[in-house]
Formats: sequence, C-alpha cells, structure tokens
Amino acid sequence: MENLFSLPTAFLRAQFNPLEIDQTLRAYETFWTQEGQFISRAVDRAGTPQLNMFDRFGARRDEIEFAPAYWNLLKRGYRDGVIWRIFEEQSLLSSYQLGYVTCFFDPGLYCPYTVSMSTAVPLSKYGADDVREKFLPPLLRRDDTVWQGATWMTEARGGSDLGANVDTTARQVNGQWRLDGDKFFASNAGAELAVVAARIENAPQNVRGLALFLVPKLRADGTRNYFVRRLKSKIATRSVPTGEVELRDSEAYLLGKTEWGIYLILEVLNLSRVANSIGSVAVAQRALAETIYFAQNRVAFGKPLSAQPLMRAQIEQRAHALRGAAALAWYAARLLDEVWRETPPYSERYHLFRLVAHLAKYHTAEFAAQTAKWAMEAHGSAGVLDEFPVERLLRESMILAIWEGAPHRQILDGLGVMKRKNAHTHLFHALAPRADPHALEEIAARVQELLALPQDALEAQSEATFADLARFTAATLAR
Repeated sequence: MENLFSLPTAFLRAQFNPLEIDQTLRAYETFWTQEGQFISRAVDRAGTPQLNMFDRFGARRDEIEFAPAYWNLLKRGYRDGVIWRIFEEQSLLSSYQLGYVTCFFDPGLYCPYTVSMSTAVPLSKYGADDVREKFLPPLLRRDDTVWQGATWMTEARGGSDLGANVDTTARQVNGQWRLDGDKFFASNAGAELAVVAARIENAPQNVRGLALFLVPKLRADGTRNYFVRRLKSKIATRSVPTGEVELRDSEAYLLGKTEWGIYLILEVLNLSRVANSIGSVAVAQRALAETIYFAQNRVAFGKPLSAQPLMRAQIEQRAHALRGAAALAWYAARLLDEVWRETPPYSERYHLFRLVAHLAKYHTAEFAAQTAKWAMEAHGSAGVLDEFPVERLLRESMILAIWEGAPHRQILDGLGVMKRKNAHTHLFHALAPRADPHALEEIAARVQELLALPQDALEAQSEATFADLARFTAATLAR
C-alpha cells in the first residue's frame, strides 16, 4: 500500500488506469522529491515574505522579496507547462496533473499556478484582439521571464456576496477603462497581470452591475498601475504572497461584454474550484502516505501500528474514501475540459459541470481536512510538531474549504444550478450505468423532495442532502 500512495503519479496511474503519465510529469515529481520539497519547507518556516514598498529615493516599488531558491521552485512549474501546455494541447488536464503533483508537496505553490491559469483562460477567450496579442504571450513563455496572473475579487466586506460587496468602480476616460478600489485578499500580489471584478460606474448594486477587467502591473508609461498596501500573515499557504491591493485610477481592459460580467467571474472561480478539488485530493493522499509510513515503522504493544486491526481498518477506510474523492475531483476536471471554451449562453453539459464542480469543491475540501486531522491523531505527539510534515498538512488543509467559496456557498450555488438548470437530472443520467439502482432512486427522490420545498426551508435543510449527493457521486464514480 505504501508504494501506491507515497508518490502522486503512482496513485494517479492506479486510479485512472490507463492514464498517460508523460516524461515531463515524472521529471517534475523527481524534482520535488530531490530538491523542491526542501525549498518548500524552508519557505513555509520562514513565514510571510517581505514587502519592500519604497526605493531609496522614496518612490513606490512594492516588490515582494523571497529567497532566490523560492523563485527557482516557482518558475519550475511554469517552465514545465502548467500554463503554456493548456494552449498547446487545447486541454486543461496536463495543467491539473502538474498541479496535483505540486499540491502533494506544497499546496500554497499551486495557488500562483491556479490564478495564472484563471487569468490566461479568460484573457484568451474574451480579450479584444489587441489586448490578447499584447498580454497573453508573456503568460505562455517557457523560461524564467514568464509572467504571472492573479484573480482579485474579494473586498473588505467579504467575497461570497459579490453583488453587494464589490465597491471597486470602473469608469471610462477617453476610451480607456480606469479602476478605483481596494482588494482585501489578493492572492499572488505582485503578479504582472490580474483579472479584477469591478462595478461599472452608476451600474446597479447587484451582480448585474459587475464586469471583469484585466489589470496590468505597469501602466503604458512603465509606472506602477496598482499598489500593495501590505501582505497578510496566514495560517498556511505561505508560498503565495497574499496582500491588500490598492487600485488608483488603474488602467484596465474590459474582458467580454459588460453584461456578461458575472458569468465571466464565475468562469474564473470555477477554474479555480476544480484546482482546489484536485489540490484537496493531493493533500489527503499526502496525509495518508505519511500515516502509512508512520504506522509501518511505529511499534506499539509488540507490533507495528499497521498490523493492528483498528489502525489497519482506518487506513483501508481512508484509502477507499480517497479513491472516491479523486474520482469526483477528476470527473469535474474532465467535464470542465469538455466545456471550458464555451461562452454564454451555456450548454446543458456546462451546467452539469457546474453542479459537479460545487459537489467536488464541497466534498474534497472537507475530506482533506478530516484526513489531515486523522493523520495528526495517528502520529500522536509527532503530529503536532512543526519539525515533522503532518502539522503543516493540517494547516494547509484548513484553507481549502475557504478558497473560491466556503462550503455554504457551494451548497447554495449547487442548489441554484439544480433548481434553475435541472443539472441534477443530467448527473443522475450520467451516473446511472454504474450506480446501484436502488441507491440512485433513493438519492434522486431526496433531491426532488428538497427542491420542492419553499426557499427558506430548502436552504435550511439542504446540507445533509447535498453532502450525501456528493458522497454518492464520489462512490459511484469510483466503482
């Protein structure tokens, strides 16, 4: 069992046989085992990176300082194709595979890759020709000059209710869009490009007033186009700088149509939700691998923990649940790979993807946290010491439920796509060939009963059914 879970590619091959694991992915994994994991540990223990706001002459520079080894670590994934392969292969799957390996060793580092993907994809789909020709090629470079992206939606009052809480405004000045506002939780602060949610000046105070903009780090004249007020000190994900960003008359480029804004914002979020699900499974696999290793080598009461019935049963249960979580996450990834080029109005297949993405984000994030907690318990006192890896896994797993919408957001948005788009019927149709007929009939009836309730009762009673639907989908896909 140890060999199956001790490395990410071994599990991917076993889980999705036959799955082609190309030489680049193998080499990338080898880099992490031989070098990357040690850099990652040093970065995590160093904590929040340093923000250098001013140069010696008092001008704002807002440069974020990491050790040089960090940049070598970060740029390796970009060189190996976490972004450029999407467009060469016209597929997201190689990028998500690289992300899985990254997250097994360093969940925080997967965030820059994710938000760079979530910048490049909408830019390629919705940028005007001249904007796309200017800004997309730097994101696709295959050397250390590659640009990074970022996705900045959240403001000080919170991120879930974008319609009410986005105060950043967009106005046109001589044909050029300008943005003013503050982003409170801006991951990958310092990126060369960011996609930013803003409200069109004088637009309604709801989601229909929002639009999506591309904001470069530098203005056309080479001066700073946004500013970093400060960096956040976080429980984990220390390998991505998260800060408060100030937009002050910042030059911006509209992506798509103004009336499409909320749909484009949700596209960005859904790209990241799938990445979050992929990463959650990787964290859970790492926690399981560490526990198996510990249990095989820790002797108590005369025999290894792995030979004792209760621990052996727990390991088998976690391994089985991991296969289901992985099947659900990668099903979401494959559905997205079919529909990511669509633009509004979307197909029924796209709405099926939306439901599966919410189920996967909800289920895998919770599974990762519970598995990391179990791993800490299995390690006993060694599980709470930061000199060993399990303590960090629990810290990293705590953030997975928050990224791109907390659990209640996944439930409510999942209910919405079921109620308005009938996505659950498409899911049940897709699962039917491999599902237990009686179990499928039971969960389908429960969903229908839930959706028939008045809205307040529907929301209040939704979590148990939504959670069971996620578990049913994961278990069925893993059959």
